Amino acid sequence: QVQLVESGGGLVQAGGSLRLFCVASGSIGSIEAMGWYRQAPGKQREFVATITRGGSTNYVDFVKGRFTISRDNAKNTVYLQMNSLKPEDTAVYYCNADIRTSWGQYRYWGQGTRVTVSS
Repeated sequence: QVQLVESGGGLVQAGGSLRLFCVASGSIGSIEAMGWYRQAPGKQREFVATITRGGSTNYVDFVKGRFTISRDNAKNTVYLQMNSLKPEDTAVYYCNADIRTSWGQYRYWGQGTRVTVSS
């Protein structure tokens, strides 16, 4: 069994910062790409950022220059540093990871952590 658990969400004023964490645990062989998505109220889940095992990153345009994704392979953890937050960043943030296990490689998702940015 594999689990992803996010933390670090909360309430912050516009212009502020938050750092999200996501830890993978369980019967993990290796973790390939890890990433973050978000879902705002009344909207579909959307891509935010992804990072490969080797550290290559990719961001959606509206977070470039403000958000930074990173990971610690030894800790099976991915981070999302969010700076210069805007009210439109308010959403539930979900991490995912492509994980190799003894029964195959699958994409796993966390339960989400809520970020609220007040104006």
